[in-house]
Amino acid sequence: MSVDAVLIAGPTASGKSGVALALAQAIGGTIINTDSMQVYAEARILTARPAAEDERRAPHLLYGHKSVRDRYSAGQYREDAAAALKAVRASGRTPIFVGGTGMYFTVLSDGIAEIPVVPPPTRRRTEELRRTWGAEKFHAELRKRDPETAARLRPSDTQRNLRAFEVYEATGEPLSFWQKRMGAPVLKDMKVARFVIAPDRAELHRRIAARFDRMVAEGGLEEAAALRFLDPSLPAAKILGLRELAAVHAGTLTLQEATGRAQAATRQYAKRQTTWFRQRMRDWTWMEMPDAGAIAARVGA
Repeated sequence: MSVDAVLIAGPTASGKSGVALALAQAIGGTIINTDSMQVYAEARILTARPAAEDERRAPHLLYGHKSVRDRYSAGQYREDAAAALKAVRASGRTPIFVGGTGMYFTVLSDGIAEIPVVPPPTRRRTEELRRTWGAEKFHAELRKRDPETAARLRPSDTQRNLRAFEVYEATGEPLSFWQKRMGAPVLKDMKVARFVIAPDRAELHRRIAARFDRMVAEGGLEEAAALRFLDPSLPAAKILGLRELAAVHAGTLTLQEATGRAQAATRQYAKRQTTWFRQRMRDWTWMEMPDAGAIAARVGA
């Protein structure tokens, strides 16, 4: 093998998971999740996590290892990815990082600020302050502590406001201070092959529609029902399709309406992903269609 690791990025429903599986089987690889939603255990269907059969065909790491009630962050992903990388290399297999979260690929290739862990009591106290004060006052209080970060955030951006506030409360320094202290990338000094799977828009939209229909058929509606009371400030509350399918259970949308809205939201998300990739990954190898054989040839398998 001529590379130490393979990175495969792509928008949702682009076929990247399938090509990663085929590549893993071809080169003796282990797949490591690089998607911020596929870490959640209770949402296998809605996050399109690899099926149990796929996980038997090749080792998979960092899938479904967190609860939807956890506030999983890019900093925690860095620690988990570094540990997974070490384990895979020790096993003699090739690590294949695959997913659609641009920030996670930044963690792997460029590094991320090393922000101290926020103690759970501080996190709970911060959440209680926001509930008591409301969004506007909470944002105003954040502005007193961290004006640089507050200037970039809307009061309605619950998750990021909470994060900035709790970091200040825990460390006495603003989040903007910590973000300027970059840690080493996970893949530092490694030879890495980088690919982006980017189908044309019509094909991607077809894939998005077909995959959502399949999710519903496989139990996505029931999965959404189990998660419908999830705290909206949690990262997992942003799982695509969750809000729309939960509305079916609430009786405010028909299944047909929910499907149309969820597919539209997924198309918009895929567009944002692609924009990120084009801005940050211009020097990666771009492929319109997933082709494990072509990737294997490029990495010297």
